[in-house]
Amino acid sequence: MASEQMAERPEEAGGQEEAGAQPPPRPLDAVDQDILRMLQADGRASIRSVAERVHVSRANAYARINRLVEDGVIRGFGARVDHERAGHGTSAYITLKIVQNSWRTVRSQLRQLPGASHIALVGGDFDVLLLVHTPDNRALRELVLTRLQAIPEVLSTRTLLVFETEGLEPQS
Repeated sequence: MASEQMAERPEEAGGQEEAGAQPPPRPLDAVDQDILRMLQADGRASIRSVAERVHVSRANAYARINRLVEDGVIRGFGARVDHERAGHGTSAYITLKIVQNSWRTVRSQLRQLPGASHIALVGGDFDVLLLVHTPDNRALRELVLTRLQAIPEVLSTRTLLVFETEGLEPQS
């Protein structure tokens, strides 16, 4: 599901943002920041509850949320999943070194991997950081050894097994 969300982003689809044609972002005021914090904590919050919490009218809250969506500040709404309870008890960050200038090719192949939930092009000792969730260590091993390392542009991988996570939820 997360990889489907990534494909919907304009910058991932090769839209105007990638070409640099999008206008600069509008500044966010304190009310906008409060709305963002509230929606990050509860993406299902009603317009009425958002308006009450940030002390604006419902029409104003609705307009602000729409503007945040249209401006690309809010890229979507989703559920925070407990991967272990969802049958994916093994999580790992995998770092990849890839062939220079192969990011788009590698990214499209990584999106097809089962359990891939986050893909990032990064700078430093490696090129790509991938977060995956699998049912168990055997499935993780299969993913790394037969799927990832079979991608011709992947030069090397390093797997970092996640023992425990802590979400940084906004403070209310």
